[in-house]
Amino acid sequence: MEPITRIEGTAVPLDRADVDTDQIIPAQYLKRIERTGFGPFLFDEWRKDPDFVLNDPRYAGASILLAGPNFGCGSSREHAPWAIEDAGFRAVISSSFADIFRNNCLKIGLLPVTLPEEAVRYLMEAVAADPTTVVTVDLDRRLVEAPEVSEPFDIDDFTRWRLMEGLDDIGLTLRHIEEIGSFEAVRPGWLPTA
Repeated sequence: MEPITRIEGTAVPLDRADVDTDQIIPAQYLKRIERTGFGPFLFDEWRKDPDFVLNDPRYAGASILLAGPNFGCGSSREHAPWAIEDAGFRAVISSSFADIFRNNCLKIGLLPVTLPEEAVRYLMEAVAADPTTVVTVDLDRRLVEAPEVSEPFDIDDFTRWRLMEGLDDIGLTLRHIEEIGSFEAVRPGWLPTA
């Protein structure tokens, strides 16, 4: 997982509420066994509409997704944050997230940022008016900034530290590899290994 301290870039205004995980990545793409390669299928059904915001070349290369309230609701599929991350996004900003979706994002280093609805609305309008608007998500200072915007966001200290260190669950475990090795070296051989 890549460490996150500051994400700075343009944003895509996905002005829709209650976007569920099946809309983010449809079920027919869940047969893949890899964790990569889902980006091209992000919002697959909506992308068939030429006017869908992700089809607008002015938003190409954006690293931040602005979303309506209750983003990531529905089933608990991990593939939804995988698809968002694989499409090049490093952060998603919304006024609310489904809890399981939010946790799945944090496990892979995709930063879900919760801001007041009026702040998200202002950012969406600013980005819609000028797609070159730069938005900064500063995890170190717990602050989202853009022209005329400076909004703090909450994130617990442990999760913030883990993201800034680039540590997923496996990375956290590997920080104790010497202790694990020492334990295994003196563990009786007759005990089960699995």
